[in-house]
Amino acid sequence: MQTIFGAMIAATLLITATPPAFADAGHHGHHGGAAKFAAGEPGDAKRPARLVNVAMTEAGGKMLFVPSRLEVRKGEQVKFVLRNAGELEHEFVLATTDENLAHAEAMKAGSMKHDDPNAKMLDPKKASDILWKFTKAGEFEYACLIPGHREAGMTGTIVVK
Repeated sequence: MQTIFGAMIAATLLITATPPAFADAGHHGHHGGAAKFAAGEPGDAKRPARLVNVAMTEAGGKMLFVPSRLEVRKGEQVKFVLRNAGELEHEFVLATTDENLAHAEAMKAGSMKHDDPNAKMLDPKKASDILWKFTKAGEFEYACLIPGHREAGMTGTIVVK
């Protein structure tokens, strides 16, 4: 009984300690206020954007994004057209690798639904989009942070030059 109680306290501490970290690390929508995003900022629907189709799927024991690598120019606006072509729920979270790894750990403690400027969770056979402006040069990633999915290979790289 003490072990279960201790685990519950640890999970509660992890959950309550996590939101402030994500407020600065690019996690948005669960605690209000303006969020900062390492990979840029939400796009402007009134401006032109490059369309990039991204499929989420499972194949051969792996989970993956197609494409898994993308290059963009600093200042470029991209409309990610997301389609879950798989049989399982998947998500697309755009951030740095460190931010996504920290966020993935927090998700293991409980379920979070994403519908943020930099993240979308999609049921099988559903589609959505994210409009994003890449304001900073560097290497970023998109990943599915549902427990086990990242570990099964569900990540992609974006290089901003």
